[in-house]
Formats: sequence, structure tokens, C-alpha cells
Amino acid sequence: MNTLMHICCAPCANRPIAQLREEGLSVTGFWFNPNIHPYTEYQARKHTLETYARDTGLKLVVGGSYDLRGFVSAVAGDIGGRCAYCYRTRMEAAARYAAGNGYDSFTTSLLISPYQNHQAIAAAGAEMGEKYGVAFLYRDFRPLFQEGQAYAREHGFYMQKYCGCIFSEEERYMAAKWKKRERSHRGGEKS
Repeated sequence: MNTLMHICCAPCANRPIAQLREEGLSVTGFWFNPNIHPYTEYQARKHTLETYARDTGLKLVVGGSYDLRGFVSAVAGDIGGRCAYCYRTRMEAAARYAAGNGYDSFTTSLLISPYQNHQAIAAAGAEMGEKYGVAFLYRDFRPLFQEGQAYAREHGFYMQKYCGCIFSEEERYMAAKWKKRERSHRGGEKS
């Protein structure tokens, strides 16, 4: 079976790709992530994936481009609901490409993350598979997460610290700021 795997980053994709290959599937990577910001983050993740693909003989298709304005415009009215848009947009691009290029199925490395909404990703994949007439290959890759992170560290991959969108970076920063403030107040210090 010829499968297209939407890939968010090499640290998340390495073990799912290995598992699918062990199952006898032919896997092609598909980079489409207009949600990742800023540009330096987008480039770091893309470059790491390109290096991984070259080193492991993974065919890689690069779709789309850096698109801060398009992404922000699409989610500006519902920043809290941005993840649903993000999953749907990336699954739609993968399903459309898979259907148009003769793949038997498509999947996503997003299914490995314990930090993402697994059910929403799977639902978006199934919906887009149905829309474009190509099977969504569902796998719960989450048990492979720690192994994939270890592999990424061993191989010197760039390891991101947030989901990808500028709003998730803001949330990461603000959470750290609030934790620091909380510790200061417990210790009797002023912030």
C-alpha cells in the first residue's frame, strides 16, 4: 500500500514512519504546515525534516509555503478554535494530494502527540478522506511518542518547544510567566 504521511516535524514522524514501513507500507512524506510561525521556526522544522528524509530514503513532497497572513486571517475570528481549523486544513491538503496523485491512503504524524486533540485529528482525517475519496489510515501512534523523542535527540534533530502557531507560542510563554509569578508569591517575593 502506498501511503502519504502528512508530517508536522521530524521528531514526531520518525517512529510512525518506521512502524508503517515495518508493516510493509510504502510511505511518502508530505510537508504542509502553514500554521507554523515565525518564519525561522517554519524553516528549522522543514530543514530538519528534509535532512531526515534524505538520510532515511524517504520521498518527501513539500506542499504549500510559509503563510502567516493567511493562517492568522483564517483564525482571527476564533483564536480559541484555531486547532480545529489547523487540523482540517492540513488533513484536507494531504487528502487532496493523496487522491490526486494515486496514493491508496494518507495519515499524519500529528497522531503521535499526547499534546494534540487526537480525536479531532482523526475526525478531520476521516472527513477529508471521505471528501476526496481516499482512505484515511488511522493509527494511534501515541505509544511511540517517547521513543520518537529519544530518536530525535540521539540524531540531533531540531526539537521545537511549542505546537507551531504563534498563539501556541504565546500560551507557552504566558504559562511560564504565570508559573514564575506563582512561585514568587508562594516564596513571599514580589514580581
